[in-house]
Amino acid sequence: MAALVVRGVRDMLKRADFATVPRRHRHKKKWATTEPKFPATRLALQNFDMTYSVQFGDLWPSIRVSLLSEQKYGALVNNFAARDHVSAELEQLSARDFVKEAISHGEPEPENGQTAAPSPASWACSPNLQCFTFARGDVSCFPPARLGSLGVMDYYLMDAASLLPVLALGLQPGDTVLDLCAAPGGKTLALLQTSCCRKSEGWCLRQGRLPTSSCQGHTEYDELPGPGHLAANDLSTSRTGRLQKVLHSYVPQDIRDKNRVRVTSWDGRKWGELEGDTYDRVLVDVPCTTDRHSLHEEENNIFQRSRKKERQMLPMLQVQLLAAGLLATKPGGHVVYSTCSLSHLQNEYVVQGAIELLASQYSMEVQVEGLTHFRKLFMDTFSFFPSCQVGELVIPNLMANFGPMYFCKMCRMT
Repeated sequence: MAALVVRGVRDMLKRADFATVPRRHRHKKKWATTEPKFPATRLALQNFDMTYSVQFGDLWPSIRVSLLSEQKYGALVNNFAARDHVSAELEQLSARDFVKEAISHGEPEPENGQTAAPSPASWACSPNLQCFTFARGDVSCFPPARLGSLGVMDYYLMDAASLLPVLALGLQPGDTVLDLCAAPGGKTLALLQTSCCRKSEGWCLRQGRLPTSSCQGHTEYDELPGPGHLAANDLSTSRTGRLQKVLHSYVPQDIRDKNRVRVTSWDGRKWGELEGDTYDRVLVDVPCTTDRHSLHEEENNIFQRSRKKERQMLPMLQVQLLAAGLLATKPGGHVVYSTCSLSHLQNEYVVQGAIELLASQYSMEVQVEGLTHFRKLFMDTFSFFPSCQVGELVIPNLMANFGPMYFCKMCRMT
């Protein structure tokens, strides 16, 4: 009885309050249009706080503040420019070539009971890449790249951790290469750098060994022999437009005119049907939540409310792309899968899902290759998550604020 009285009083008060308002001012709240909306960057942070605090535990506060802080960059030297001159200028800024330093540490220790370490040509690193970074704790910035004396840009500014998937591919002389999700073009450019013949240092890819006097007849740069050795694809035509601009700015016209790079805008999920069993090396740098971008930019932010379904479908898309990349690889060939996300749902789970999918539908055996030696080689430059089940993950750290960057190397066995 008392409850009915209280309810009746509340109804009377509501009617009384409403009656005092002139009819022309009366309105109902329209939540969809009148309530303030959270920006996508805030929604991204809320999502990360919920998921990554569980995934990373005590590490998450440190990763979180690093993600929200200014990112560090690396300067990828353009081998088509006057490389020695560019390198000297970057050294004057107190930057150092982190790739050269890492490789100078020596070959990796034997793994899985092997009696001898493999040679530098086979153990993991793609050759000829030169990328400068500032030391840990040094928050200096590189000046914007400029047009060099040879008519191309001197260097390309990128997250230095983005170079690790390209290094992990371990390109060999004459390899046919597919960059399945190539835009905006940083990794494609890095792949092209490996095909330059350098007379002064590094590998001569024309002859597949260290340069000797027989290389003296080569030009300052040269490309791998054979037509169409690099296929660069991205579904978005606007993004392939950005890729074309990068190639135009960094690759000499005579190299572009020889059609050594084939740029396409096909659906990468169908690549196994289009060009199955074709490539020696495939890079599958998939669309992801791009965690750092999602925390800083409203434009093209996948945490916008209108893109919720697209975000939820990301892992399925990533599995399909990785499976297509493996199908496009020759038996015995290698694939590197990569994202710029911290999410294990987009990283380890996708790798395991694609391997299981190919095993069940195609009876294909895929073997994940260990990259613990990469962690050892590059630990002076990057901070690695110590508990990855599959692959390696660079986590942002205030002293080395690169990443996030996940990468996993696989070999198609059958």
